[in-house]
Amino acid sequence: MKKTIVEINSCNYGSTGNIMLQIADKAREKGHIVYTSYPDGRDNRKKKVENGIVIGNRFSRNLHLYLAQFTGLNGCFSFFSTLAFLEKLKKIKPDIIHLHNLHNSYINLPLLFNFIKKHHIKTFWTLHDCWSFTGHCPHFTLANCNKWLSGCHHCPQYHEYPTSYIDSSKSLYRLKKRWFCSVEDLTIVTPSEWLAGLVRQSFLKEYPVRVINNGIDLSVFQPTDSNFREKHGLQDNFILLGVAFGWGQRKGLDVFVELARRLPDKYKIVLVGTNDAVDKLLPENILSIHRTQNQQALAEIYSAADLFVNPTREEVLGLVNIEANACGTPVLTFRTGGSPECIDETSGSVVPCDDIAALEQEILRICEEMPYTQTDCVTRSRCFDMNERYEEYIHLYETDENT
Repeated sequence: MKKTIVEINSCNYGSTGNIMLQIADKAREKGHIVYTSYPDGRDNRKKKVENGIVIGNRFSRNLHLYLAQFTGLNGCFSFFSTLAFLEKLKKIKPDIIHLHNLHNSYINLPLLFNFIKKHHIKTFWTLHDCWSFTGHCPHFTLANCNKWLSGCHHCPQYHEYPTSYIDSSKSLYRLKKRWFCSVEDLTIVTPSEWLAGLVRQSFLKEYPVRVINNGIDLSVFQPTDSNFREKHGLQDNFILLGVAFGWGQRKGLDVFVELARRLPDKYKIVLVGTNDAVDKLLPENILSIHRTQNQQALAEIYSAADLFVNPTREEVLGLVNIEANACGTPVLTFRTGGSPECIDETSGSVVPCDDIAALEQEILRICEEMPYTQTDCVTRSRCFDMNERYEEYIHLYETDENT
């Protein structure tokens, strides 16, 4: 039976925006009507989106951001723009609402969830981080904070994204619990078993939790020939690749700097997704690539590498691990978050988080012994084919009763 579905996310680009749009495309292939919703903004305006609904305008968004910074109450403003959005939903009459990222100050959360509860709308919520069950933080591993288990207060990261000048974590934790709980028909979806385990310990534990891994486009990410080695004079080097968009301690930038100091000269570290500020922190023997032209260019770099190294300290899943495997490159990562779930014993290795000595030894072992084949890495990546993974969402949409 054809369904009308409305997806809501903080953006229509990047990893979460692309996931939303890819799920929408898959649902349309099955005959469903899908609308995708996101706030007004310069980057969101760049992409032409089928059945796109813009929430609010730049003024309402900037006002929400400003008020949230000075009060810490992210999600409590955008009152009139949210009412206007909900009026559109009344006309659309969605059978399903599919939530993604609701943070970053663009929608009034009590209004949204009251609407869902009042109209008894079947709802799915894909969590891309931990924000939904904390008083402030999308991630808390680095802060080594477990206050979310019983009730947030004295947040050690309230000045971090979403930035606030006031610690309102205690109030916002209670508000989120009130808003998000007691939805009649809500299923939580997580990209990893790790995040699912956290949800089952949180105040969202009353809801069923399903794990659906994020997927990638295997027609793009596959072993790809290029002149990358020749272009950069790396024909005789072992290439260690790191890819991130937002380099810093969370992504292990300091680890790469330390590895550059420790490893022999024949090992060349290449970092993708850097910028001028990051370049100032890098030693001369690290090759910095600010942006790739497109995903095809990124696939070429993945394919040229001998080993993909991901010293991430906070990760819900880690699509970059999967993309590297899909291009035939083995992965070495820290045992943190959902990152180890991307690989198996045929496609990569895992070491304890922050154990740089163990990381160094594994780099030497993998590059010298070559225990992982291109074929096995590609085979592992097929478990994350976006066509198959996002088909699981369609099954959820079309199932009358969730179990």
